[in-house]
Amino acid sequence: MVRAGLTAEKLTAAAAALADEAGLEKVTLSALARHFGVKDASLYSHVKNLRELRVRIALLAADDMTDRIAAAVAGRSGKDALVAFADAYRDYALAHPGRYAATQQQLAPEEVGDAPGFVRSVELTYGMLRAYGLTEPDLTDAGRLLRSTFHGYIHLELSGGFGHSRPVADSWARSLDALHQLLENWPSRHQSS
Repeated sequence: MVRAGLTAEKLTAAAAALADEAGLEKVTLSALARHFGVKDASLYSHVKNLRELRVRIALLAADDMTDRIAAAVAGRSGKDALVAFADAYRDYALAHPGRYAATQQQLAPEEVGDAPGFVRSVELTYGMLRAYGLTEPDLTDAGRLLRSTFHGYIHLELSGGFGHSRPVADSWARSLDALHQLLENWPSRHQSS
């Protein structure tokens, strides 16, 4: 019998909290069953399998992270928007490392569907980049550059990969200055050929 009150949403919230505390790889159906004091089998009434649960964490995190980024960039453009976007992105990843890790897993189009968090994230990124005068395919290229820069920096920061005595936050700020300069001087397509 399924424990009364247990829902897919409650499972997802508990899994997201566990991911932040112990790491996404520690999120298992058995761990959640223990948390709720039920047998593993009872969870299958709410989620199909571990993959679905981890996708649900990613969708939850994408919604929350995008809401925070949207609030941070509202009414801003250019460098102010870039810094607000990047800081909100980094702050979320550092505060919720397991949820953030879930957003970085490869998701199939049918798993994402029209999930508002992922759709809005692309819209916010492209909106910010349009203020630099970019159009396609440069929007996509610049978006990929930002994501890979942010993710690489955050991954190294979370794993303790910055051993130099210079404060990590200072290097982050200088990196954003450099990205702003690059975006303002984005090479034309004929320059990069």
